[in-house]
Amino acid sequence: MFAQVRERVQVGQVLRDYVALTKPRIVILLLITAFAAMWVAAGGLPPLGLTIVTLTGLAMSCGAANAINMWYDRDIDAIMTRTRRRPLPAGRLAPEQALRFGVVMGVLSFLVLLTVNLLTALLAAAGLLFYVLVYTMWLKRSTAHNIVIGGAAGAAPPLVGWAAVTGRLDWAAVIMFLVVFVWTPPHFWALALFRSEDYARAGVPMLPVVRGERVTKWQILLYSVLLVPSAALLYWTGAVGRFYLWTSVLLGAAMVAAAIGLLRERPPQMDWAHRTYGWSLLYLFAVFLAMMLDVTRA
Repeated sequence: MFAQVRERVQVGQVLRDYVALTKPRIVILLLITAFAAMWVAAGGLPPLGLTIVTLTGLAMSCGAANAINMWYDRDIDAIMTRTRRRPLPAGRLAPEQALRFGVVMGVLSFLVLLTVNLLTALLAAAGLLFYVLVYTMWLKRSTAHNIVIGGAAGAAPPLVGWAAVTGRLDWAAVIMFLVVFVWTPPHFWALALFRSEDYARAGVPMLPVVRGERVTKWQILLYSVLLVPSAALLYWTGAVGRFYLWTSVLLGAAMVAAAIGLLRERPPQMDWAHRTYGWSLLYLFAVFLAMMLDVTRA
């Protein structure tokens, strides 16, 4: 009896570790942006079957990219306090298990999305390959602009969602991509500010490590300012109305205010870094929710 209980506990732990490889919280946020794009493209709730297949395939694609990222980054994950308890550095899963899991799930995700349409499958695959080959294996360890360029991978889900409904890409989808792309640097640089010692110890050239806190804070403010017109552009495509326009402006203004508070904060205080990081998460969720609400109101 005790052996059976122990075996169930072990199986449960293994399953949790495989789920952890996919970085589920990140995947959920990406799925929200994709679902919002589907909603706007459809002019309301998209067909249930299409939604389930698209989001399942996209979740698999994003999870596969994250699993391969954890396989490749297992050396630096073992050094950083924030990541050393992950399945690979903690020794709960073998590297080859993570790699095999990521590759198989990536292939399956393409096949699942291929049942939607070819463009949707290709866009998701492009995001996966860009994240793994360009960001993880090249940019992350070689340049302080890693997250700026690499952010294109995380901005792909709205393109996937839009293509799933329409079978093509329109300016509205491109602008949704732009919103996530511009949002990514201030979000991750805020995190890097209060984790800079971790990144420095692991040899990852994040902006605060290479250029210092002051430059990073100015860059966060710059991108936060750029986020306001980037998000507002969606209104001029005709895909959304004034409710979204003014909501996005207000949310963007709050993002800029947080960045200003961060800029005025003196080291070693990091209160505003945590606030900016937290607000950026809320911003992305809220701005894509505003798109959906605007279409629903219409």
